[in-house]
Amino acid sequence: MWTAAAIVSALITVSAFLPAAWLAPLLESRTGGRLTLGDAQGSLWHGSAFIGAAPSGKDAVTALLPGRFVWHLSPLVLLGRVQATLENAQVLSSVVSIRGSWSAWSISPASLALPAERLAALGAPLNTLQPSGKMLLGWQQLRLVLAGNGSGSGSIDVNGVMTLDMLAMASRLSPVKPLGSYRLRFDWQGRQAGLTLMTLSGALLLNGSGKLQDGHLQFSGSAEAAAGQEEKLATLLSLLGQRRQMNGRNVIGLEFKS
Repeated sequence: MWTAAAIVSALITVSAFLPAAWLAPLLESRTGGRLTLGDAQGSLWHGSAFIGAAPSGKDAVTALLPGRFVWHLSPLVLLGRVQATLENAQVLSSVVSIRGSWSAWSISPASLALPAERLAALGAPLNTLQPSGKMLLGWQQLRLVLAGNGSGSGSIDVNGVMTLDMLAMASRLSPVKPLGSYRLRFDWQGRQAGLTLMTLSGALLLNGSGKLQDGHLQFSGSAEAAAGQEEKLATLLSLLGQRRQMNGRNVIGLEFKS
């Protein structure tokens, strides 16, 4: 018992001096080199940083979201009990609470404001459309579980519902502003999410469904102009896909696969 107490005491002493910057490589590895922490300050237990795209070569880290994310992590994690909070008043609707163990966590409900301009980074046709507007990624309580894959490294299973609200969206290629507001729903079950796209309002009508699995997207849907908007949206629709018949109507087929 005394040996165990001495080991825990040593771990707490050493970890108390771990700088926040040590978390950057961890985030990069977990996101496949896409994201990192920029200007990380503080320690493992209490620090702050901005979320940026992982730099290549000597490129500087570029912030992807406004504001700095501030975290608090309880030392109880050394005993297998996770208690943490994450906040950023500029993009998070509320403080996010994370509770659980080393292998399973629950994340409290919240929403995250995202810049629509970043959609262009997903490639064609979004890089041509140059979308703008307001996006909110919201979720009810999420359950995350670390699952082994037999290769010595773990993957994360997610269970819960997330929604991406794309509000007052516009494109530089269309005189109609805004084009509309839309909702994309993610039904997460493990490493797979069922996708459903629907139109909330607007001149451009979008709908469809698909799935996201292990980072790969498959989506099939349609786009069409609301009554009276056909001529104004003709050029934009021609860029989205091929025309096809659906229930006696001419629509544009939306097909994405990565």
